[in-house]
Amino acid sequence: MASNFSFKRELNQISQMLTKFRAFETDPTIKFVILKGNGKAFCAGGDVVSSLTAIIAGHWSYGARFYEKQFNLDYLLATYKKPLIPLIDGIVMGGGAGLTMHGRFRIVTENAVFAMPEVHIGLFPDLGASQFLSRLPGYFGEYLGLTGARVDGAEMFACGLATHFVSSKDLLNLENALEIQTSLEMTKIYKVIEKFAQNPKIKEDSPYNRLEIIDKCFSKDTVEEILLALENEVKLKNKAENWIIKAINSMKSASPTSLKITLRSIREGRQQNLKQCFIREYTICCNIVRATAGRDYFEISLQGSRAMFFDKDKKPKWEPSKLELVSKDMIDRCFSAIDEDDWEYLKLPSRSDTMEKILQPRL
Repeated sequence: MASNFSFKRELNQISQMLTKFRAFETDPTIKFVILKGNGKAFCAGGDVVSSLTAIIAGHWSYGARFYEKQFNLDYLLATYKKPLIPLIDGIVMGGGAGLTMHGRFRIVTENAVFAMPEVHIGLFPDLGASQFLSRLPGYFGEYLGLTGARVDGAEMFACGLATHFVSSKDLLNLENALEIQTSLEMTKIYKVIEKFAQNPKIKEDSPYNRLEIIDKCFSKDTVEEILLALENEVKLKNKAENWIIKAINSMKSASPTSLKITLRSIREGRQQNLKQCFIREYTICCNIVRATAGRDYFEISLQGSRAMFFDKDKKPKWEPSKLELVSKDMIDRCFSAIDEDDWEYLKLPSRSDTMEKILQPRL
């Protein structure tokens, strides 16, 4: 009962957000919408727990229903007719990334931490991540998606995940300045934000400073080749850079199936528009929660999240356990339609695609 209650509560929360955001969009008195978290974390993936408890109870369709609602919410925000201004002053992961990374203005502070760690819980970066990760400079998106690496506010601004960097102490003043703004013209809102914006320096040892190595390694065609390229980098140097060691260890501890799904998803996202990305990602999510490719997929999702969220032992037993055991056919099935009468591709409303944001990543 408790797990079912948690699922219904999360689903109801998303439904309420959909209702409110639709109302805000048509309300002539509302010029823009500010998104912010309540506490130290904007959102750190709590939605995963509630959806998985429903799946554990034996209702894979509950998970599909949850994702359908969440994808519709994120697509609404990505195509919002009014300026959407997320203020990220803490951790933003998983569902939080889906809510914020599609905003027209994406403001971060020195407290911001971004990550897409889904490969470590048997899932993959979704909610439009294959679109916004694939648009990052070079192959930085593949690096973030395959390793689950964390980046801070300065790095988010440098790579284009954020449009502005503002000191946390100035956020309240920025909000107050925006509240007296009577126009929804992008240029005027932009000018208000620019008054508080800073140009932060990223740390010297930031992986973003090593894009040449990231591009060299993460541009490879397969996960196996990417890992081999990283390991070769270690051999070439007398003292391996710490971020490379972390990347190797992170990928080796992640779900092999999730890694292969993630790489293919981001690569396909490079060639697709936002709507196509959402539809494809929803199909993958449904296949994962339904265990389309056999019991292994179900066990990957269940065991990975159980270990990370429930048992806290952080030692999931992935099956298949090795990259070479994950066949192309297994991955193909996760990207294919589900052969059931009551299943259909994600249906998204017809909306003008405003995803190509007013500010592009600094390439």
